[in-house]
Amino acid sequence: MKITDLLKPEGIKVGATAKSQDDAIDQLIALQDASGNISDTVAYKKAILAREAEFSTAVGDGIAIPHAKTSAVKRPGLAAMTVPAGVEWNAPDDAPADLMFMIAAPEGQNNTHLEMLAQLSKLLMHQEFADALRAAKTPEEFCSVIDRAEAEREAADAAKATPEAVAAAGYPEVLAITACPTGIAHTYMAAENLEKKAKEMGVTLKAETQGSAGAKNVLTADEIAHAKGIIIAADKNVDRARFGGKQVLSTNVSAGINEPEKLIQTILDGKAPVQEGTTVTAAETAGEKDSAWHVIYKHLMNGVSHMLPFVIGGGILTAIAFLVDQPGLGTAAYGSSIPAAAFFKTIGGEAFGMMLPILAGFIAMSIADRPGLAPGFVGGLFAKTGYSLTYLTLMNSDAKAAAASCVSGGFIAALFAGFAAGYMVLGIEKLCDHMPDSLEGIKPMLIYPLLGTLAIGAVMFLLNPLFGAINTALNNGLNSMGTTNVILLGAVVGGMMSIDMGGPFNKAAYVFGTGALTAGTTSGQLVMASVMVGGMVPPLAIALSTTLFKNKWSKADRDAGIVNYIMGLSFITEGAIPFAAADPGHVLPSCIIGSALAGALSAAFGCTSPAPHGGAWVIAVIGNPIGYLAALAIGSIVACLILSLWKKPYQEA
Repeated sequence: MKITDLLKPEGIKVGATAKSQDDAIDQLIALQDASGNISDTVAYKKAILAREAEFSTAVGDGIAIPHAKTSAVKRPGLAAMTVPAGVEWNAPDDAPADLMFMIAAPEGQNNTHLEMLAQLSKLLMHQEFADALRAAKTPEEFCSVIDRAEAEREAADAAKATPEAVAAAGYPEVLAITACPTGIAHTYMAAENLEKKAKEMGVTLKAETQGSAGAKNVLTADEIAHAKGIIIAADKNVDRARFGGKQVLSTNVSAGINEPEKLIQTILDGKAPVQEGTTVTAAETAGEKDSAWHVIYKHLMNGVSHMLPFVIGGGILTAIAFLVDQPGLGTAAYGSSIPAAAFFKTIGGEAFGMMLPILAGFIAMSIADRPGLAPGFVGGLFAKTGYSLTYLTLMNSDAKAAAASCVSGGFIAALFAGFAAGYMVLGIEKLCDHMPDSLEGIKPMLIYPLLGTLAIGAVMFLLNPLFGAINTALNNGLNSMGTTNVILLGAVVGGMMSIDMGGPFNKAAYVFGTGALTAGTTSGQLVMASVMVGGMVPPLAIALSTTLFKNKWSKADRDAGIVNYIMGLSFITEGAIPFAAADPGHVLPSCIIGSALAGALSAAFGCTSPAPHGGAWVIAVIGNPIGYLAALAIGSIVACLILSLWKKPYQEA
């Protein structure tokens, strides 16, 4: 298979004009559609925008490679476009993108197409190739440039693979691993740039790519033993257990693309941290230490991202139980008084109940890698159950009093347990460094989980009463809030959902809402309702503005705005990200005001939500649904009016 088997002339537009990033994405999606590669343009665009929300697919030097792997793709394919005037794409070098490839990758297919996409990504790292594509006058000429470069690449690879060339190469001086969450483009671009820069510096370098097609060019034990150090340019977890005693420089995949010389030189100068045990003891980014806050935030988000599926799935199933249990309405058994309701509530309750162990477990794993997982889970389970020393003393003499002594520490206890377990495991690893080499193999399987679990269990037995008291005080305080305070809290959490639309502020508000929901109180459901309505406002405000104030938006913006009706009603705040990225000065303040107003009104109307997600699709279980819809409508309309009256009319370039 060749690259041009995935890229047809009907999927190429040369010399195009694009008003914005969103306009360019729409044009590329239209090319994919014309090539017969996708079955659902709306779902495909949603996947493309979700990928852009993680971090920009612009790689610098005027190149952008938006991509998505989704069931909306019928067959693997490419679309390409040159935009001589360029379009802003949040590139690391701030250069506008003028050469774009859009990748459509289907789910559940073989990986042959991914290998071709890897080759394209590598070719794009060569300036002369990219310039030749920019100079192409027709789609056919564009394809011929690719065919010619691919043939030259194959010949060069064949020459490097001869026995004589392999024997002469010896062991590489520097090794690298590159990986990104999707493993489609950035993975291979980083590897290519590292190898190319190493050659310019007179250094031999081998890069292992951990892409969607699996690990390629895998580093051998002999190569690791003889290398000066290893560069890990990755935006996902990479197992570092094989690099003990070697320099390991850990950074993001973008640094591998944009700063290869700096990374290589750090290894050559011996300035990278040395791997100890099975984990790297200091997080490094491009040779410089992360701030303490960023390190904590990364560990926290690893726990939160793994926890959210349990919260959402379990919470919505529990909400469905209340919806179907109409016979139990107003009784103590409401939610499980009939078998159908009990079915949903049991499944939902078990899934929802896993969130604290999952949160703590994956925080600990982020800190200490796999050895931290079991202690973290156990610590999170203790945070949930509230076991204490009092429980131990009473369990055989008074079972009822023993059970009453167990007070859950909630989210605060789980957060503590996750971080404590992770750092205790790191400490245990340090203490085990001087053990005989003959015991090296049993450390991760026996010593670390045994001592780590024992340590976190002992700590939680001791501290759970403190966390239980704090959690009880917070819940009591929430329940005792007056009307004014609840309204203010609703405004704060609602507004936070719009500050960064999926970023740290948004996640902090959402985690606070789900934490309040776990208390099982009306006040907790009030907070959750304010959080959810605040997150629904931005996409709906954008959709309303593009519909009612057409002169303020381009045609591409108006077309994209329609999708935001669905995204807003589904509580997918990220639908507003492309608009906020294109015009943050107008979009963000407008949406924050609208979301804060909606959150405050929801609380003032006494709206409650037992479901942590679902948006308008779970309106049947919302307390005071009329008030909730009114709060949503008022917040969205206010945000729409502020944005639309503030924003200047759109001018065709």
